[in-house]
Amino acid sequence: MKPPKKTQSALVHFADEVGIFFEKSGMPRIAGKIYGLLLISEHPHLSTDEIAEQLTASRGSVSTMTRMLIEAGIIDKIRVPGERQDSFRIRSLTFSQLLKAKLDQTAEFHKVIDKGFALFPEKNSTVYERLKELHDFVAFFQKELGSLFERWELQQKQRRKI
Repeated sequence: MKPPKKTQSALVHFADEVGIFFEKSGMPRIAGKIYGLLLISEHPHLSTDEIAEQLTASRGSVSTMTRMLIEAGIIDKIRVPGERQDSFRIRSLTFSQLLKAKLDQTAEFHKVIDKGFALFPEKNSTVYERLKELHDFVAFFQKELGSLFERWELQQKQRRKI
């Protein structure tokens, strides 16, 4: 089977699809479009102007969204010698890093739930049962996701040895 042509419109369409995915996840669509564009760029980095031009977005929007993506830890801002503008590149393993951050947030939420038990210590109450179910789910999620990350890291180590 022949690979699809990498036309500019196909690349932008892909970036749009990533943007829609990000939007469904609660992030701005343009942030996802920038991430999608950087993900498939054959260049190691793109400048603000290059991103804005390819996505037909404003420089201001690109600037704001790249800051957000940097803070989220999924892209890096770099300075290319001889160029006056900042450039941006994709960070490797970004989704595993994002999921690890969610796992850390889950651990924090688990502690908050524990505080709820102090407010409703009666084990037969509806509120206690609701808290207990959420507490048990979060504990299960933490354990299983932690195990999943361990298996993923082992698989990546084995892949690198090949």
